[in-house]
Amino acid sequence: MTPMLTPATITRLEKLAVDNGFDRSLARDGDWLAFASTQAQLRLWLTVFGDAVYIAAFSQLHVARALGEYGTPMTAPLPAGAAAGRTVVDIPALHRVVRRAFHLSRTLPDALLHTFETQTAALPRATEIERLVIQRVGQGVFRAGLIEYWEGRCAITGLGVVELLRASHIKPWAACDTDAERLDVFNGLLLAPHMDAVFDGGFITVGDDGVVRVSRTILADDRALLGLSGPLRVKGLKDAHGGYLGWHRERVFVRDGAGS
Repeated sequence: MTPMLTPATITRLEKLAVDNGFDRSLARDGDWLAFASTQAQLRLWLTVFGDAVYIAAFSQLHVARALGEYGTPMTAPLPAGAAAGRTVVDIPALHRVVRRAFHLSRTLPDALLHTFETQTAALPRATEIERLVIQRVGQGVFRAGLIEYWEGRCAITGLGVVELLRASHIKPWAACDTDAERLDVFNGLLLAPHMDAVFDGGFITVGDDGVVRVSRTILADDRALLGLSGPLRVKGLKDAHGGYLGWHRERVFVRDGAGS
């Protein structure tokens, strides 16, 4: 197929890039438009074939691999500097894949840790109060990262009122051995307030397959009141969540002898 970068298409793709966080235009690479961001380290290339094949290529392989259901992996030759690409069939889908890549670049693999270290580098740590200040900064960075990773929705219910959502550590801050664990986006779920409470209290946990398991200590009537009576699943879990979720199942989940 032949690229179809008409002037109108170029203008449309340039606007799409800016709207999704890529606010720096780079030198064009053949039929690829190139972009960078002042807010993320990811570089982006865009092109289109025919009327309905849009391609986004990315400089970070781990971001492209984490895109999951967003688009289809690209197998054709990529521009110099690109690690992987995705194809989609329309502009709305291209918006989604580019925006998702932007969010992932700001959270994976250790972007939150780097942000935390930058923000706290000059802060003292000698007293308990000073250490609490450090912790509050870290928790703020962690919450912002989870909002980006989970796209502003509860990982279980889908609730999209960001102001109500809680950044729930799977392995709690105090139990983590390093700041890398504390600031690992895979060590967290963005949850609605009631889901955060029951998860933190060990009354629910999550399997590696994403299925939410409810403790038998919560009776049927209470399950219904909490919205736990039907099947629930966390979508979008990655292998990196597994170690933290295993820790939660072993150390926090209240099984009452068996679990459910």
